[in-house]
Formats: sequence, structure tokens, C-alpha cells
Amino acid sequence: MSELIILGYDDHATAEKAYEKVLELQQDFVVNLTGLAVVRIDPDGKKHVDTPAHIVGASAASGALWGTIFGLLFLVPAFGMLVGGALGALTGKLSKTGIDRAFRDRVEDMLTPGHAAVVVMAKKLTEDKFAAALRPFGGSVLQTSLSEEDEKELAEELATPAG
Repeated sequence: MSELIILGYDDHATAEKAYEKVLELQQDFVVNLTGLAVVRIDPDGKKHVDTPAHIVGASAASGALWGTIFGLLFLVPAFGMLVGGALGALTGKLSKTGIDRAFRDRVEDMLTPGHAAVVVMAKKLTEDKFAAALRPFGGSVLQTSLSEEDEKELAEELATPAG
């Protein structure tokens, strides 16, 4: 099972500090990341994304899944034009996993101009240690889970050529 956690902050500086803490938690084996990013919205409403160059332990399948989920949550207009008809099928499958329109709307509501978020996708995490380490940064938390079956189905869908 993977956890998708979005930590919303009122400013980019706090999000960056939380992001650095998540990377430390990865090194301390508190979290096993398959995806990590900071998304900030500038005053004009433009989205900026920072991701680490490499997440240790992330497989190609989990990387593709992370990219798809991330694209659907944050880059829908551009992502949708690139993917075309496959987007509808994946959106339908994601809706069954807990990443439905309501979840995406809550993410969008969290990310208003001037705000930022740390987006974490983790294969495993020690919840109490993770929460305690990030508590000093405050913020809002959105979380959903993907079962291993859902992940496998989505990874297979991503691996199937469109056609």
C-alpha cells in the first residue's frame, strides 16, 4: 500500500523546510519514498514544482504511477492535452482508489496563490515518527491510500500502450 500525503503551508519557506525534513526522514528509514515534490503557487497563480533528482528505492512502475498521480493533481490542463483519451480511463481508475474529484478539489483549494505544499508518496512510513517530525512546521494535511492491488492495476494500465 502507498500513502499519498499532501502537506499544505501558507508560504514556500515553510514548505521547503518540511521538504528537507522529509528527505532526512527517508535517510533515517522513517519513510520509504516513491515520490516527493514541493509545489508552490506564485502570486500570479502559476505553479512551480521542485523534486529531488532521485528517490532511492523507487521503481520504474512506482515512478510512472507517481508521475501520473502528480500530473492529475497539479498539472491537469497540460497533462490532459499530452495524454489525450488515456486520461479519462486513468482518472476513472484513480477515482476508485480514493483520488477522486473531491480529493483533487481539496488539493486545489489548499494551493492558492502565495501558498505551497509538500507532496509525499510513500511505500512505507512510521506514521507516529513522521507526524512528530513534521508537527513543528504546522500546515494542513490531506492523505489517501492506494492498495497494492490498485497500484498494480494502475501500473499495468500505465504500461499498456494506448491504442
